[in-house]
Amino acid sequence: MGAKGAPSRRRQAGRRPRYLPTGSFPFLLLLLLLCIQLGGGQKKKENLLAEKVEQLMEWSSRRSIFRMNGDKFRKFIKTPPRNYSMIVMFTALQPQRQCSVCRQANEEYQILANSWRYSSAFCNKLFFSMVDYDEGTDVFQQLNMNSAPTFMHFPPKGRPKRADTFDLQRIGFAAEQLAKWIADRTDVHIRVFRPPNYSGTIALALLVSLVGGLLYLRRNNLEFIYNKTGWAMVSLCIVFAMTSGQMWNHIRGPPYAHKNPHNGQVLFN
Repeated sequence: MGAKGAPSRRRQAGRRPRYLPTGSFPFLLLLLLLCIQLGGGQKKKENLLAEKVEQLMEWSSRRSIFRMNGDKFRKFIKTPPRNYSMIVMFTALQPQRQCSVCRQANEEYQILANSWRYSSAFCNKLFFSMVDYDEGTDVFQQLNMNSAPTFMHFPPKGRPKRADTFDLQRIGFAAEQLAKWIADRTDVHIRVFRPPNYSGTIALALLVSLVGGLLYLRRNNLEFIYNKTGWAMVSLCIVFAMTSGQMWNHIRGPPYAHKNPHNGQVLFN
């Protein structure tokens, strides 16, 4: 027994304990540092994103549309991280630019942005901003943009596609059309609420007052009411007004401009 067990004990005594190769320690240390760095970088991105969203929400609480210059545009739109959509109107509202279309488009854009801001579905996934040419000339140059107004959607990830530029020349810039386009690009549905327009009521009240005053002043001589020539003239005016192009525009609501499919010429209505 003793003779048989001796070689076994010698073999066990000759074995050396197994350790990790010396070169693996730097690798493990590098891997650990890399994991720590990635975790810290992710945390930094989350903090930066939270700061950006908080700033945008603060601006939105003050105004439904906030103005941007070149620095703000690059920070909040071009530079990641970003988990929100941004609708930007590129315009030229300064009086010296004499852009009447820009002012009309701005009114519709303001109606749309107010409808979103005061709706129950308002959240931090969609914001409205504006870049004026005189405040962000470098932005216009960066995007190779030479016309205004222009509406663009900047998605949360990736670059804007062709459909992210609103076809103003074909569709027009009514708030309802802009809301439909935004719903197609962001899945955010905005119900447009227009402020009440009392101009029609005021005009009707003035007309009734004028007619009533005229009848009162001539209450002793009302033969003009039975004047066939006068009624004929009134009827002709109504017929011309109802058959005019302005009444057709009021009923059908055509776009502000459209492009000829044959020659590409832009025609304004």
